[in-house]
Amino acid sequence: MLLLNWSLVVLPEDWQYGGFGLYIHWPFCQSKCPYCDFNSHVSKSIDQSAWALAYCNEIDRLGIETGERPLRSIFFGGGTPSLMDPDTVAIILRKVRETWPLSNDIEITLEANPTSVESGRFAGFKDAGINRVSIGIQALNDDDLRRLGRLHTVAEAKAAFDTAANLFERISFDLIYARQDQTLSQWESELTEALAMAGDHLSLYQLTIEDGTAFGDRMAAGGLLGLPKEDLSADMYQLTQGLCTSTGLTAYEVSNHAKSGSESRHNLIYWQCGDYVGIGPGAHGRLTLNGIRYATESPKDPQTWLASVAAGNGELPRQAQSAAEHADEYLMMGLRVTDGIDLTRYGNISHSALNSNMIAQLGDIGMVEVSENRLMTTPRGRPVLNAIIRELLTE
Repeated sequence: MLLLNWSLVVLPEDWQYGGFGLYIHWPFCQSKCPYCDFNSHVSKSIDQSAWALAYCNEIDRLGIETGERPLRSIFFGGGTPSLMDPDTVAIILRKVRETWPLSNDIEITLEANPTSVESGRFAGFKDAGINRVSIGIQALNDDDLRRLGRLHTVAEAKAAFDTAANLFERISFDLIYARQDQTLSQWESELTEALAMAGDHLSLYQLTIEDGTAFGDRMAAGGLLGLPKEDLSADMYQLTQGLCTSTGLTAYEVSNHAKSGSESRHNLIYWQCGDYVGIGPGAHGRLTLNGIRYATESPKDPQTWLASVAAGNGELPRQAQSAAEHADEYLMMGLRVTDGIDLTRYGNISHSALNSNMIAQLGDIGMVEVSENRLMTTPRGRPVLNAIIRELLTE
């Protein structure tokens, strides 16, 4: 009789609840922003042909394992993917089309900075096959843009947005709030201006200070003064929710707002615990193969990654996720989204149910609710999501 090791068995088709996507990581930037902890590097010389070949080789390798799956989304992230030549993007997308069947409404996103040089490539990106851009505006205040280490001005940001709006049906842009010396009224004015120019999607992030960044080092040394206190940050968050909702860009995730039907399909794959191929230096992925879900990762150093690809495999050794690890990830990612997680799906992944007493306690204090077998955080609970997750994961 075959005995199953339930610590490593999950439902082979569970990934289909979230779908299947492709993430391409471009690791290069013009400069390193002081708040950024992403895997990004500044390089004077980039051989775009060599990079295009490396991405295509990895697509070939991973397509052998997953090539029958319909691809729901493609996301060029970084780094600064708008520094890629449009021809490089076109070569990669041609290889993608040869490798996977594409969904009829596939979303193909490229992250862009709004400098005049990069926005000049937008038409080329559209011709290459990009149908959605996400622009890193970050602030509508020139002084704060300089503080954040950005290389563009507000005027350039608005010009880039206008250029994109004339080319792409779907546009998103990012703003960072809770910045140094920023007042609630200043953020209200800035967000009001952003909502007036917004397309169908906005990503609005509170400034967080990460270890290993220039801001992190500055704060550890006693600098980086003027950051808002916790109460002011909370007020800014509540103001953000109210203003966005009043203009039809409701929050569908903790930091992301969209018109109905314009949610980021790629990010929903992450939050709904689908499978995704991650290609490029430092890229992460999730792949379910033969009933086992694997976490994948690539070397962070660009030259190390290129050498690994040339040797036949751009990945580090894969890590099989246990059923408990998969379930925990589904809980942590799924509760970020306003419609939460399916409790039956959670039980099928984990082979056990969440603590019903803890769910009831959190419900009694207005932090979560259960509707049609879905566990969701409430507007009151969403700002303290991490605390809710800790309680639910406590045995």
